[in-house]
Amino acid sequence: MEQLSLFSNTESQVRMQPLASRLRPETLDEYVGQKHLVGPGCLLRQLIEKDQVSSMIFWGPPGVGKTTLARIIAKSTNAKFVEFSAVTSGIKEVKEVMKQAEDNRLLGIRTLLFTDEIHRFNKAQQDAFLPYVEKGSIVLVGATTENPSFEINSALLSRCKVFILKALEEEDLYELLQHALKSEKGLGNMQVSISEDHLHAIANFANGDARTALNTLEMCVLNGEIRSDGSIEVSAETVAQCMDRRSLLYDKSGEEHYNLISALHKSMRNSDPDAAVYWVNRMIDGGENPLYIARRLVRFASEDVGMADSGALQVAVAAYQACHFLGLPECNVHLAHAVVYLSMAPKSNALEVACNEAMEDIREMPAEPVPMNIRNAPTKLMKDAGYGKGYIYAHDTEEKITKMQCLPDKLKDRTYYHPGVKGAEAEIRERLEAIRKWRNEP
Repeated sequence: MEQLSLFSNTESQVRMQPLASRLRPETLDEYVGQKHLVGPGCLLRQLIEKDQVSSMIFWGPPGVGKTTLARIIAKSTNAKFVEFSAVTSGIKEVKEVMKQAEDNRLLGIRTLLFTDEIHRFNKAQQDAFLPYVEKGSIVLVGATTENPSFEINSALLSRCKVFILKALEEEDLYELLQHALKSEKGLGNMQVSISEDHLHAIANFANGDARTALNTLEMCVLNGEIRSDGSIEVSAETVAQCMDRRSLLYDKSGEEHYNLISALHKSMRNSDPDAAVYWVNRMIDGGENPLYIARRLVRFASEDVGMADSGALQVAVAAYQACHFLGLPECNVHLAHAVVYLSMAPKSNALEVACNEAMEDIREMPAEPVPMNIRNAPTKLMKDAGYGKGYIYAHDTEEKITKMQCLPDKLKDRTYYHPGVKGAEAEIRERLEAIRKWRNEP
């Protein structure tokens, strides 16, 4: 089979750029997706068309057009586009760029400073933007895949409008792939034969990421079979090979990490084993450490099931041990075992509520003394001081309980644990109510 090359025509330098770069839109009309922002009559589009753009943050997953949109804004508003990466730049570089922007402002030239991965800047680096944003020396457009509420300084965030960019729909990506096949900037000069089903498969595989979709299409074409007439046929086998490995969006230290563990927790809490099995396997597929998942299940067993089924804690701990012994891929079934058990167990958050209420009292009254009757008295001096005086050994009583006060004086009537009515906790509730009633009797 003849090896296909995209570098064989006279436009080799252009062709050396990745397909995604060659097809980068230059106007809003060419821009794919984000209709809720740049569709007719939408806020961001109106700001651009009226040349009323101010500093903003683009928050969204990779490959949805953050950089492209910033370039379009700069071109539409006749601003100088300066691209800045938080990964490779420090405060020194920030100040150099800002000085040039201030000089341009005095000459009547507006600067749009696009800062990719702005969440990677530390506080001092982010603070360096503030005076220039306030003076209007720059229009700052920051791009982030992380929640700006947590990753961007409140002072800077308050001076920027946040726009949320969404993952592209499969139909958006399908149209983009068709455009790539027809456009002269893309693959339009080549006779590529690829079925609609394969294009849909690539669009679905890309998981909302335009860059991934175009890169996958380009790889498929590069590995396609060249026919005698010079056309290129992309087979099902080629598409399958090019899509053999997919890295789902999953940053184990980023927001998606917390989104997925939240989805798992809430599915189990809602007694939905199907959703729980799905989310736990999404995390595993994304490369999450199974021991992290198992630790969260141990917490859930007491926080959301608790005394309603104390066996839940045993199952969760056993799942942790199984993950430790076996590791991936075998331990995925043990995690599934645990999440299904936890999903179907009767639920009670009484232990969580008890801990929270106790901690609130501890914070408000942090140094309440231990009652003398339940203090330990290992020495004669302590016994003479009253330590342990009045203590009653519960096992010596007929009821095996006493009316002895065990809370500090200021909290003696407080109750923290309020059992629910599900599972084993119903019986515990009945017993505890009887004990409390007995203790309150004269």
